[in-house]
Amino acid sequence: MPRSAAYLRAFGCYLPARVVDNAELAPQVGVEPGWILKATGIQERRYAAPEETVAGLGARAAADCLAAAGLSARDVGMLIAASGSGERRFPGPAAGIGTALGIGGVPAIDLPVASAGSLFGMALAARMSPAFGNVLVVASEIMSRVVQCDPGGRDAAILFGDGAGACLVSPEDGFAQIADSILCSDGEFGDALKLDLDGPVSMEGRTIILQASRKVPRTISQLLGRNQVQAAEVDTFLMHQANLNLITRVAQSLAVPENRFFCNVARYGNTSAASMLIAAAEWRRDRGRRMDGPVVFAAFGAGLHWGALLCTPV
Repeated sequence: MPRSAAYLRAFGCYLPARVVDNAELAPQVGVEPGWILKATGIQERRYAAPEETVAGLGARAAADCLAAAGLSARDVGMLIAASGSGERRFPGPAAGIGTALGIGGVPAIDLPVASAGSLFGMALAARMSPAFGNVLVVASEIMSRVVQCDPGGRDAAILFGDGAGACLVSPEDGFAQIADSILCSDGEFGDALKLDLDGPVSMEGRTIILQASRKVPRTISQLLGRNQVQAAEVDTFLMHQANLNLITRVAQSLAVPENRFFCNVARYGNTSAASMLIAAAEWRRDRGRRMDGPVVFAAFGAGLHWGALLCTPV
């Protein structure tokens, strides 16, 4: 049976006001500012204010997305919220985001999937929108509170920042159709990137970059191949903004110019699940209504979870 259509209607984002540049962070982790830039491609990142919450950031990104779509929260039939940095075990931020938007009673689902959660949320929304109508996907992270800002936690601390992004998936109208997606999970390397209940983020950076640089381009190629699309035909690649080195490696593996990969990691760092949707919101605003060809979304994160999603213009 053919799958019902689903469309991208709008994106939105919210970034906290506080900017933390490499000059401020470097002394805390025992390195020079230039070393951080060379190692990651990151110049600065945002940190949430003490009173801000994961749900609060998410609600602001959701409101921005709805405004871009020209809709109200009452037009949302389901909410999916991705986050790996919620303040408590349960409830997750999804219901709180719904309450902040004034749509209590609308089903709100939590995806506690760091980094790749927004991609998984978009793929699930494409399946759910024919039954629930407009599905709002929100990804919100406050990673600055779960990293160790000292020399012992250097590798994670230099990467992560805070922020939220949102996407509206519609069964009827949008600027692009969600054509296909591939989602993958494998727990073999789960300990390589984790956040335990009683400690900061733990990351084996070499293992993660090796796994990501292999799995992401392979999955993108598989997705494009089964849809008869060449990598050279893709207008824009919108990836999880992990660090500049990973984006560069994926571009090289696909033999695609790096300028086809939208990149804002220099300004915001790695905002985990939020990063891909923040990038998409800025890409959409830069482009206006123009979409010249297929767009590929891709992400890789803790779990390990990874995948890719293909959208085509309408």
